[in-house]
Amino acid sequence: MLVSLIAYCVLAGADFGGGVWDLLATGPRAERQRRLADDAIAPVWEANHVWLILIVVLLFTGFPRAFAAASIGLHVPLTLMLLGIVLRGSAWAFRRYGGRARWGRIFAVASATTPIFLGSALGAITSGALRAGPDGAPELGFFRPWLAPFPLAVGAFALALFAYLAAVYLAVEAADPELRDDFRARAIVSAVVVGACALAAGLLTPPGAGHFRETLLRSPWSWPLQLATGAAAVGALWALFTRRFRTARALAVVQVALIVGGWGAAQRPYLIAPDLTLQGAAAPEPTLRLLLLALAIGSVVLFPSLWWLFRVFKRA
Repeated sequence: MLVSLIAYCVLAGADFGGGVWDLLATGPRAERQRRLADDAIAPVWEANHVWLILIVVLLFTGFPRAFAAASIGLHVPLTLMLLGIVLRGSAWAFRRYGGRARWGRIFAVASATTPIFLGSALGAITSGALRAGPDGAPELGFFRPWLAPFPLAVGAFALALFAYLAAVYLAVEAADPELRDDFRARAIVSAVVVGACALAAGLLTPPGAGHFRETLLRSPWSWPLQLATGAAAVGALWALFTRRFRTARALAVVQVALIVGGWGAAQRPYLIAPDLTLQGAAAPEPTLRLLLLALAIGSVVLFPSLWWLFRVFKRA
């Protein structure tokens, strides 16, 4: 699931970020900026959601208690996230057939809000506030676990991170030097915003996330991971300043992968802190064995198919 989440953030996250830059496109090159983002998203945006589907299937099948707790306690942000994904995809398709300004606004707003709901849900899972009562209903209701400072800071962090990825990717995609400089500047600014949001989330970490904070700061692997993440972030900025755009893209991907991977590692042994561990929420062993077999078979089909999709359309 963690690998799928990393892939979703690196691939679909950049698509959401493209919508953010569609919303923020300004100046005499605004329409050309939107067209570049549209052309970059067009071939692969729908395929990228396969990673989200995989996460849901793995959670539902392999860890049903965690799926039940998350789907009930985070029903509101997850529903809003799903609505944003549907509206975004529909608006992106419909604006090609008329009403471009109206559908473009819906696409851009949905792209900018969906990452916030995703990040808020992940923040609530980490915060320790997602606890169910004896009847299965969330103890703090359907809003307090995710409408708190820490989950909202994580939501803002996710939005900034996706916008940063998109700007770096679009700087690589742009053939026009002016557009490349536009997205280079936006990538640099959004990298600074990512750092500010990360600092804010760290300062707002609640007491209920004590295990997460301690693991992230005191585990043997934590400082090497954070140093590697910081090195990737600084390296990406250096590459942007020196106009080494492909290097910046590779380092930005590494940075995001390490951030999400570090979050997952710091969560262990919990799926939803502090009540549901990986072992305690797992399905029976025969189910897990069949799930692993299905994953192995599916990977043989999925990875070559995605590689071929990107190869064909990105080359075109």
